[in-house]
Amino acid sequence: MREIVFDTETTGLDSREERIIEIGGVELVNRFPTGRVFHRYLNPQGRAIHPDAQAVHGISAADLADKPTFADIADEFLAFIDGASLVAHNAGFDMAFVNAELARIGQRAVDPGLVVDTLQLARRRHPMGPNSLDALCRRYGIDNSHRTKHGALLDSELLAEVYVELIGGKQAALGLDSATQRSDGQAESVSLEIVIRTRPAPLAPRLTEMELQAHRALVAELGAKAIWLRIGEAGSAH
Repeated sequence: MREIVFDTETTGLDSREERIIEIGGVELVNRFPTGRVFHRYLNPQGRAIHPDAQAVHGISAADLADKPTFADIADEFLAFIDGASLVAHNAGFDMAFVNAELARIGQRAVDPGLVVDTLQLARRRHPMGPNSLDALCRRYGIDNSHRTKHGALLDSELLAEVYVELIGGKQAALGLDSATQRSDGQAESVSLEIVIRTRPAPLAPRLTEMELQAHRALVAELGAKAIWLRIGEAGSAH
């Protein structure tokens, strides 16, 4: 199962008018990071950055003057997310911007059925909140001390860790086959050996001697072909 955890930073809040200025994503396969990431800063094509938005992400118009437009990187981004589910925090916001940018260049919108909203997951699991990304990092013991400003790639990396915890923790992703990263950056499947150890001493029986005698008397009345006789013989052989 392939998933892309992603985030965007924008010039403002209205996807109909504002533009994406940063987009980042990390790839998970079977809920494990593969090491593949996507990260681009984007030129908003003359759209001013709202002061409130700049206070959040710290990106200025001067920072973006020599950066590509969304149209320049659209094919690369679509190839990165192709065949994957998308995971975002408050996904409606990010998807509105992504689909608005795609519409401007004549591309189809992303299927909403492919999108997982971690904010909705968090609200169901922790109805009393708070459920911001920072709050969820604190709740799950994820180090976000280096997050002084919002950033699309950093937030995607933190959200990937939060997402795994929201769906049950790392044990939920453990299977006989898991993805790991090769030296060339691609994912490969490895087998995990699970060892079940024998107890050094058997547990004490919970049945009383009276109960055992009553059971033996009952089995004796069942006839020579009773399955309990075969079970008893197998047990005595050990």
